[in-house]
Amino acid sequence: MSDPRQTALRLEASVHQVVLGQDEAVRRILACFAAGGHALVEDVPGTGKTTLAKSIARSIEGAAFKRVQFTPDLLPTDILGVSVLDPRTQEFRFRPGPVFTDILLADEINRASPRTQSALLEAMAERQATIDGERHDLDGLFFVIATQNPVEFRGTYPLPEAQMDRFMLRSRLGYVTVEQECAILSDQAERHPVDAIEPCVNREDMLEMVEGVRQVGLSDELRRYIVEIVGATRHREDVQLAASPRASLALMRVAQAVSLFEDRDFVIPETIQDIAADVIAHRLVVEPEARLAGTEARNIVAEILEEIPAP
Repeated sequence: MSDPRQTALRLEASVHQVVLGQDEAVRRILACFAAGGHALVEDVPGTGKTTLAKSIARSIEGAAFKRVQFTPDLLPTDILGVSVLDPRTQEFRFRPGPVFTDILLADEINRASPRTQSALLEAMAERQATIDGERHDLDGLFFVIATQNPVEFRGTYPLPEAQMDRFMLRSRLGYVTVEQECAILSDQAERHPVDAIEPCVNREDMLEMVEGVRQVGLSDELRRYIVEIVGATRHREDVQLAASPRASLALMRVAQAVSLFEDRDFVIPETIQDIAADVIAHRLVVEPEARLAGTEARNIVAEILEEIPAP
């Protein structure tokens, strides 16, 4: 049996061979993976979102990896699969779609129509897909890492609120420093470094790491602290749609997973505070008047953290 903390550190070190200068974002996205959730990475094109997903997949031996490029004409059957008539037997045979995998890269997810985006809802929430009235279970790791461009970009559709709530956290990579960008150019002088990644963990290690996250200690005081933070979003006049108990559960799991990556077997208040905006903000819908006045969801979470004393 492998040590979940060593698995986490090996996986993180492998991804850092390719993704430079994004240490905090990489750790949080990997923690989301370890927590059994799904991650949404939002940023401008060219900041390494797709490279990050490929690096994670290549670091895991035996993990199946599929990529879906979301476009306006993409259909739900292109994601879930479809029943096809076999001319020899005259019977319908199910042809599984890319959702049946361990790691699914949903690239530029907000370029598809809301109908197609919603096709992922059941799979992300319940690890199953219902096609032609028949339920198909999604076995294995099943981690969705979705990328999206800012909603101001042409040809994008805002993700439905229910879809946003299925993502355990939303993170951004951002631009790197001049020195780090020079290092990226050097690394890709002959070939892309992602092609050189060798698997450092296997699927069994990852499943044990997911289970190990649940064993990270969390005191009753910190559980209440999490609930108070999430609950505070429901009593603000500038919030139209507040965070649900799903957000509380997500904040707890991500805090446990980040603690594992920090080589601790217990959660501390600072970890909860650091990740709260990434876990909660994308689930909030700000009142139109407040949004026009410049209020953002992440600012609301920051104000709540200042108001509620940490245990």
